[in-house]
Amino acid sequence: MAPTARHQEVEQWENSMGCFGFLKVMMFVFNGVIFLAGAAILGVGIWVKVDSGSVLNFLGKIDNAPSAQLSQVLNVGYLLIAIGALLVVIGFLGCCGAVRESTCMLMLFFIIVLVVFIAEVAGAIVILVFRPLADDLLTKVGTAAVQNIRKDYGQNPDITGLWNSTMSSLKCCGFYNSSDFVGSPYYVTNGNRYPPQCCPGMNGTCTDTVAGNNTAITGCFPKIKQLINDNMVAIVAVALGIAVLELCAMAVSMILFCRIKSRGD
Repeated sequence: MAPTARHQEVEQWENSMGCFGFLKVMMFVFNGVIFLAGAAILGVGIWVKVDSGSVLNFLGKIDNAPSAQLSQVLNVGYLLIAIGALLVVIGFLGCCGAVRESTCMLMLFFIIVLVVFIAEVAGAIVILVFRPLADDLLTKVGTAAVQNIRKDYGQNPDITGLWNSTMSSLKCCGFYNSSDFVGSPYYVTNGNRYPPQCCPGMNGTCTDTVAGNNTAITGCFPKIKQLINDNMVAIVAVALGIAVLELCAMAVSMILFCRIKSRGD
């Protein structure tokens, strides 16, 4: 009986160590990918902010658009830097925590991922529960956007460039429709005509009649809503996939934390 019991203990220990090693490897590989992705995003964000001239030149060659319209893209650099830095920190803590078997790093990794997960869940709950409030907020945003167009489009280069880039990219006209431009500096200066994006291919003859009959071009807000509705399944699937990955990462980090702590004790 004694040899058999001893053999079982050794076998259980070997299986446990094999499972522990597998979890460490998976933790390292998973967070290594996150770290590299975060470093790449962070690098792009820094490049966008530091070497803006090269970025504008590169984008201008792709879109054949003036730099004034593309300059708004540079604001995305701040978002890329923030996302990249967060991913780098998470990946570093996960990798080093697994390799060095550091309970402190693993716990920090768990806490950061948990905070991100809670923020995502809270955001989803707010959207679902306060849907009427969200609709009211969107109405206010729409009113402000139309006022912005009628006040500054055609007069403020930054506002004009931003709207031109948005309309050219999404193939849309105005926030709701072409009537948003009525009374704007561009509309008044150009003889009551709409921007060329509202009447593609008309070469400066985008009048009320032409824009009104062009049902192929809708407002940017309806276009964005349509894109979201058309891709809702993919968006939900990606969101659920990210949530599952976060839960798995937290579970693995906590298993490693408990195992390392118990060995230390």
